[in-house]
Amino acid sequence: MGRGGHESEASQVRAQVGGDPNAVTQRVLRAFDTPGVMGAAGLVESPKRQEAVSGGVDCARARCVALTFDDGPVESTAKLLDILAERRIRATFFLIGKNAAERPDMVRREYAAGHEIANHSYTHADLGHAPEKMVDAELTGTQEAIRRAIGVAPVLLRPPYGSTGRRLTSKTRRMGLAQVLWTVDPLDWQIRDSRAVERRVMKSVRPGDVVLMHDIHPTTVAAVPRILDRLERDGYVFVTVTELFGGTMTPGKIYAQR
Repeated sequence: MGRGGHESEASQVRAQVGGDPNAVTQRVLRAFDTPGVMGAAGLVESPKRQEAVSGGVDCARARCVALTFDDGPVESTAKLLDILAERRIRATFFLIGKNAAERPDMVRREYAAGHEIANHSYTHADLGHAPEKMVDAELTGTQEAIRRAIGVAPVLLRPPYGSTGRRLTSKTRRMGLAQVLWTVDPLDWQIRDSRAVERRVMKSVRPGDVVLMHDIHPTTVAAVPRILDRLERDGYVFVTVTELFGGTMTPGKIYAQR
């Protein structure tokens, strides 16, 4: 979801990021009542999810890229999940809390397929400039909506518009949320053209990048198959954000590129 200053955000990201991630323990709030087997961290996981998250990739050697999708889940998310499932590719979904509360079945489908589920605020608020009470409501509301859907709360936050600051960093540190920005932004919210989205991603992407797209736009979803095909031909390996950064991320810290 864009606004006037969105175009300049990606250029600021690299200057905000530095250092290596340190270990952080993912907090499990409760197991969700779904048939399956015991998986990592004691969660009740479906066999499909257990299979999807098994194995590992060394992104220090492989040409890793993390595909991320913002603002869902919405109707077009289902088509995107079909595309990713067909290719056995996992991504990271930064969810709007309101949408997650309205479509918990879609959140469960994302999680069961092995995708990483993350916080993107409850209403797509500008968290870097919002009053403290509003920030609290935006973050905790989304955490709770996702927890109700899948039994665990996220450990990643993408601040809408990339808007962050000292106060939000302090808040996310206390809440156990690492901040995730991006290095590739095709501006798909602005240019609703599938071929243009594809061209912009392929022109900019490099190993270790975090690619920002929006599953709320059917034109973006339509661009994904060709993006995946071309990236695979170029030797890229698709990983979640946490995998890209070595499996552990520090609460409060800003991440954008490995």
